[in-house]
Amino acid sequence: MKEINLRMGKIFLLFLALATCLNLLARKVQREEIDQSYKVSVNRIAHAVQLYEEEHGKPAGTLTALAECAGVPEFAGIVAFTWTCSESSGEFQDMQPERKESQKAEKKQEIQNLEKQEGFIQWEEFWKNDGQQYQIIATDQYFYKVLYDLDNPSENLLFWVNITSLAFLFGILGLFWYFGKNLLRPFHQFSQLPYQLSKGILTLPLKENKNRFLGKFLWGMDMLREHLEEQKQRELELQKEKKLLLLSLSHDIKTPLSAIKLYARALARNLYQEETKKRKIAENINQKADEIEHYISEIVRTSHEEFLDFQVENQEFYIGDVLEKIRAYYQEKMALNQILFQIGDYSNCLVYGDPDRLLETLQNIVENAIKYGDGAQIEFSMIREEEAYLIFIKNSGCSLPLRELPHIFDSFFRGSNVAKQPGSGLGLYICRQLMHQMEGEITASVESEGIMTVLVAVRLL
Repeated sequence: MKEINLRMGKIFLLFLALATCLNLLARKVQREEIDQSYKVSVNRIAHAVQLYEEEHGKPAGTLTALAECAGVPEFAGIVAFTWTCSESSGEFQDMQPERKESQKAEKKQEIQNLEKQEGFIQWEEFWKNDGQQYQIIATDQYFYKVLYDLDNPSENLLFWVNITSLAFLFGILGLFWYFGKNLLRPFHQFSQLPYQLSKGILTLPLKENKNRFLGKFLWGMDMLREHLEEQKQRELELQKEKKLLLLSLSHDIKTPLSAIKLYARALARNLYQEETKKRKIAENINQKADEIEHYISEIVRTSHEEFLDFQVENQEFYIGDVLEKIRAYYQEKMALNQILFQIGDYSNCLVYGDPDRLLETLQNIVENAIKYGDGAQIEFSMIREEEAYLIFIKNSGCSLPLRELPHIFDSFFRGSNVAKQPGSGLGLYICRQLMHQMEGEITASVESEGIMTVLVAVRLL
């Protein structure tokens, strides 16, 4: 969890640095766009003022009138528009006094008339600088003051982008926190479980956990723990029974063995002269030998019982599920080994047995085909009969002598064709025991072309 928290902190700092850089870049680009925007608007207003004065012969009083004249909906970035006319008397200096006074009176009257129009302001007020950002447009008769605002409405967009980014960041951090709490932390708590199972610590049950992510996993691990614990107990009981049986049999064997020794010593000393008595002693020796043979048979039978004790849970299942698992497991593996692997068409139907044990049986057969075949071809073909579903597994390159074929399902038997391949000689033996417990059968045959065919018969419902 410390590592997760550290990663979350790094992500947060990285996001802040990235957001800062993006904001600075966005503001720079935005400023350039705004400057360009208001300059374009001012140029458009200057052009519209010229058109308006030429068409109407009077000053353009409002932005609305200019926009209609220019044929545009509005001027971006412009917040106010005022105008005025010059009150300077420099143009009357060369006139006669009477004429100058008359012209001044006319100019004053003109200004008084202009004051009544919208947007006009006095000359002194026009040139006041109140800290606003403006641009002056001068024509032959009038001066126009265009006030603009560099604070573009897209500032709001930048604000919401930042808000969205922060929401996205906290969403990611929330996901980290959620998965850390509900997935990583529980997983960390049980990370030592495989190690404990490997060491044989099987008595501590897992706490019940309804975690939606790990609930099924933990349930499966607890089932595995219980299975291993049961298996351990069974092995201990089996070892105990074996030791008790061996002690009992060894004690039982001593009695007939002592009798045989006494009879043999008596015969060696020629204590019995009569032939009938000697025959009687020989019969007793033979009887005691039979008893010893019986005890030895019990020992052999007991040693085989361990291999016969497989956990098989028979049930109804579809044969296609098992065959598709075989296909999915071996398709890529065979392609990598350049082995032609084919599963023919089949009819999917309900069969009886243990699907996991049947899958184990088929995998064991395929692994043997890979190990002892020539690696050219492995083929599955299926036939449905009245009472059984037959699965044929063929592989090429079989070098097993025909005289050894009847023994391949015996325990600890390994054919003369195994060379240096590792193995225990129990694979096919286990397969037959499993199939018998599923009320099925398994046989094998070898054709003259070196094709070995293993037949697995599964009981139909």
